[in-house]
Amino acid sequence: MRLDRLEALIGSDNSALLKTKTILVCGLGGVGSYCAEALARSGLCGLVLADCDVVDPTNANRQLIALDSTIGQMKTDVMRERIADIDPQVVVTTFTERISPDNLERLFAGNPDFVVDAIDDVEAKTALIAYAVARGVPIVSAMGFANKLHPEKIQISTLDKTTVCPLARIVRMKLRDQGLAARVPVVYSTEAPIASRREGIKLGSSAFVPAAAGLFAAAYVINAFIQMEAIRS
Repeated sequence: MRLDRLEALIGSDNSALLKTKTILVCGLGGVGSYCAEALARSGLCGLVLADCDVVDPTNANRQLIALDSTIGQMKTDVMRERIADIDPQVVVTTFTERISPDNLERLFAGNPDFVVDAIDDVEAKTALIAYAVARGVPIVSAMGFANKLHPEKIQISTLDKTTVCPLARIVRMKLRDQGLAARVPVVYSTEAPIASRREGIKLGSSAFVPAAAGLFAAAYVINAFIQMEAIRS
């Protein structure tokens, strides 16, 4: 009963396929928290949740797991408990270290079927993308969604085709410096960043743009599995 509505949409074969898949979600902020929940509601076998931060009061305007009752708790713990309440059958593993080139092998130890990159640290982001590409693990990477107000300007493309987004430009350059083609699937916005109107706060954010980006990323993963199955069939 829990997944009847989804199965009515994608069919029993695809529903059974999703029950064999494990996704690694890196970053549980405004983008990653919404992505992780959407994936948890899609009947997957498992989720690996990676984030080293605790819930902070400043997260409350945009992060799904940021509640008055969760302030100070590890984001991975809060998300794990939330997913258990959504669907106890989803196997959730947590990784509470800051992602770096030094721990990527352990991060991928469970052999995820897909990776969602929703982290902000450029060096970690670049290393994560490069590692996933080298291992042949499909990945979709979220670019920058701060200082934006229009979720309708979010698109899915490949990194080499992005425009406007400053973060995408930096990541593209760093990957090319490593000799990697920038054809990684990304979720990004074509909206020009809005200058902050608050002194001391460089990155403004809304409740709806990062959330929409997270749902775009989750949709990309689920549809990719379905499309791959259709090609094999």
